[in-house]
Amino acid sequence: MNNPPFNPYIAIVIGVLSVSTAAVFVKLASTAPASIIAQYRLLFAVLLMAPFVLTKHRKEFKSITKKDWILSIAAGVFLAFHFILWFESLNYTSVASSVVLVTLQPIFAFIGTFLFFKERFTAGAILSMLIAITGSVVISWGDFQISGLALLGDILALLGAMMVTGYFLLGQTVRKRLSLMTYTFVVYGISTITLFIYNIILQNPFIGYPSQYWMIFLALAIIPTFLGHTLFNWSLKWLSTSTISMSIVFEPVGASLLAYVILGETLSWSQWLGGVIVIVGLSLFIYSTSKKSKQISIKEDI
Repeated sequence: MNNPPFNPYIAIVIGVLSVSTAAVFVKLASTAPASIIAQYRLLFAVLLMAPFVLTKHRKEFKSITKKDWILSIAAGVFLAFHFILWFESLNYTSVASSVVLVTLQPIFAFIGTFLFFKERFTAGAILSMLIAITGSVVISWGDFQISGLALLGDILALLGAMMVTGYFLLGQTVRKRLSLMTYTFVVYGISTITLFIYNIILQNPFIGYPSQYWMIFLALAIIPTFLGHTLFNWSLKWLSTSTISMSIVFEPVGASLLAYVILGETLSWSQWLGGVIVIVGLSLFIYSTSKKSKQISIKEDI
């Protein structure tokens, strides 16, 4: 495998900072259906990419195999439902709870890599996951004390974490065979079509939203999408799915700070305690798997 043009860990840091803005943007457009916000986020991203991809990478489409198309379509559908579930969760619970729980995707990534890629983890990694799960229970229990709707939001966020894990797992093999732009364009396009069909079925209105909402949709396409998910996709070529999933552990910190400053959201004791436990657990997971990830990378390079 060729060396990356720049350190993929730097790309992940930029990606995490960028995706931290997403939940606040969604909250600012909360009267629009979650699936509409998701659709326009990806549609604008596809439109911005189209001129470049269709001129510079057009020939690459001929090299996409049937298997790659199937995996890309599946990844696109998973990504669409990740956005639907996660954005919907923000209608019921706080930014802090939603983002902390959706970043539990490494737990599902562990299960996925264990089942499908035969990847093994140390006892320390398993223990750290149990710590993170404990933190999520604390958050959910505290939200349940507030209201049943807050707990519903927590459940939707967890389901969103499952969907984005499927998106990463399906995409990691295709991403290694295609360029970043081509793969991203295909998957985002499939997600947009999926969301369009979903909105037609639910009869959600496609127009009639306040002018500032369209600026928010565009901001979602540029900041968390291009500087967030696209950089994660790029990193898939050099880093494992579990490593990328784990790096997003710091997204709740940035999202919670932005929610406090922009939305005036404060944290309850359970959100503070549970969030800290989750972050500690996921950070320990990163530490316990970092050496193994390097060993795997060296073997792949050879």
